[in-house]
Amino acid sequence: MSPHCDARPDATDISVLIVHGISLPAGEFGGPYIDDLFMGQLDSGSHPEFQQLEGLRVSAHCLIRRDGEIIQYVPFQQRAWHAGRSHYAGRRRCNDFSIGIELEGTDTAPYTKEQYDRLAAVAADLIRTYPNLNRRRIVGHQHVAPVRKTDPGPAFDWAYFNRCLTAYIST
Repeated sequence: MSPHCDARPDATDISVLIVHGISLPAGEFGGPYIDDLFMGQLDSGSHPEFQQLEGLRVSAHCLIRRDGEIIQYVPFQQRAWHAGRSHYAGRRRCNDFSIGIELEGTDTAPYTKEQYDRLAAVAADLIRTYPNLNRRRIVGHQHVAPVRKTDPGPAFDWAYFNRCLTAYIST
């Protein structure tokens, strides 16, 4: 489990799913660096891009790799530190009431069918589990931190994801 999490102010108030995109280094897939970042073990000297990440304390509930593998870092009922300064539907501090799922990718590289499928499966399970969460409350990081963040970006196909989600919700 990531050390970058804590208790939610209200454990029953899970009402938003935030989709993120991440690659470390930027545009490179695979390797240990995302795990290292979320586990607080990233060696900032191992790549020039990582110097700006030194001391950063971030996490996500899950990462979905390019091949569809899911890695969970924080239990859903805990608060992961994924959204940063954020707001949604008139509320600030989205980490308090959201679940954050990272997709290994970039704003411009198409995400994989395996990632959409796994994200839809997890999202459907979360909708069944948390009564305040529904498909209209699944948003991108760019929607809750619009000036600061752009992920999952234009490469994320929301229409395709919603078709995948419909298939899982219908079953």
